[in-house]
Amino acid sequence: MRLNELYDCPYDVEIKGIKMNSKEVVPGDLFICTKGVTADRHDYVEDAIHHGAVAIVASRKIDVSVPVIYVEDTNRELPHLCSKFYRNPQDQLALVGITGTNGKTTVAMLIQDLLGSDICGYVGTNGIKCHAFQESIRNTTPDVDRMIPYLRRFADSGCKIVSMETSSEAFFRKRLDLFRFQVSVLTNITQDHLNIHKTLENYIDCKCKLFRKTKKDGFCILNRDDEHFETVRSCCSGKVLTYGTSEQADLRILKMKSLVDGTDITFQFQEETYDVHSPLIGEFNVYNLMAAFLVGYCFQLSMHDLIARIDRISMIPGRMELLKFGQPYQIILDYAHTPDALQKILSYLDKVKKGRLITVTGSAGGREQEKRGLMGKLVLDFSDHVIFTMDDPRNEDVNTIIDDLISLSDKKNYERIINREEAIFHALDLAKENDIVLIAGKGRDNYMAYRDLYLPYCDYDEVKKYFDTKKALF
Repeated sequence: MRLNELYDCPYDVEIKGIKMNSKEVVPGDLFICTKGVTADRHDYVEDAIHHGAVAIVASRKIDVSVPVIYVEDTNRELPHLCSKFYRNPQDQLALVGITGTNGKTTVAMLIQDLLGSDICGYVGTNGIKCHAFQESIRNTTPDVDRMIPYLRRFADSGCKIVSMETSSEAFFRKRLDLFRFQVSVLTNITQDHLNIHKTLENYIDCKCKLFRKTKKDGFCILNRDDEHFETVRSCCSGKVLTYGTSEQADLRILKMKSLVDGTDITFQFQEETYDVHSPLIGEFNVYNLMAAFLVGYCFQLSMHDLIARIDRISMIPGRMELLKFGQPYQIILDYAHTPDALQKILSYLDKVKKGRLITVTGSAGGREQEKRGLMGKLVLDFSDHVIFTMDDPRNEDVNTIIDDLISLSDKKNYERIINREEAIFHALDLAKENDIVLIAGKGRDNYMAYRDLYLPYCDYDEVKKYFDTKKALF
């Protein structure tokens, strides 16, 4: 598209893409000077031009060698500009938004598994994914200059639906203001991200934005058992469907039986009772699966259809992921980094374990110091042995973070190993037959946030390296 097709201007310049990060500009891009929390991108126009920007969109006077389009507010202009340039892909897709403190990734990926990656794309912590492509991304919910091109690719690949994780921070940063959702899902709400939202009420309000942005003829799927259910329901603009163990739930969970290889579930929907074996472990994953079932129902699949598709479900990377390298003990990789998530996982493992529970965990630096003590106490109470280590320390000292983690407990069943790779290797050295090694906090993240850097790192890769190095044969 040319600049004079995007704006009423005399500049017949070909535009190949739109960027708001000067470092990501490639030749032919249009650079838009948005204003962030800590940066005004008007200050980076020369860098953008150096990288190949052929035009600029700005809201204050700048003196540069390429054409400039002036608008009143570049932040408000960005989504509309991207939408026009990429031919409004959001209008060609049914958007499904999933929000909640925990479970977003699992529910979003379950929806794709059940609906099929040929018609349903996924955007979230584990990247962007459909039958045609799979790539990693940095943010759970990308900025609009990335999101709209992703949606364009999904539409061009034949997808009709996109299942996306919608974080509270994304609503806070106004990344999703342009979109309207056909289906919205609430997993749960517990205290989190107060470094951004300051209060629980602000955090809940950001979650509620998803349900206000649901289409009038769409569906709002809510966890009936969540303590904030009524608050969220009052914000819903679409038809409300609920799930949970409550007698008032539309889809009511009647029975859950935890097994080594998954969970047996009995549930009731529209006066019919169903039995299903889920390959996912943990009671929280029963809730996640039921939420995904209701999304399938919204897209005209019956519960019998959905149960028949249960074998499509794969283990969610980094979410209660069971790692198998031939060892006689279990290794579980999970993203849990909140007290609620840890409570659910640890209580489940406490019920099913036959040997010891060895936990490797830490807490992120630069945020939410107040939750560390409770997290550490939970881990120490439920685990037979704990190895505290780094988890995205940023600019904090790891030993100080660990001091916070142990501050509410007198237990001594722990050790400190600052280097996370060494901590994981040591845990695997300690493990014996029937033990469980839980590696918590980072899931399949592919980086370690250290000081101001994002260093390449992945827990899964470290576990694989351990067995490759040891050449362990069991």
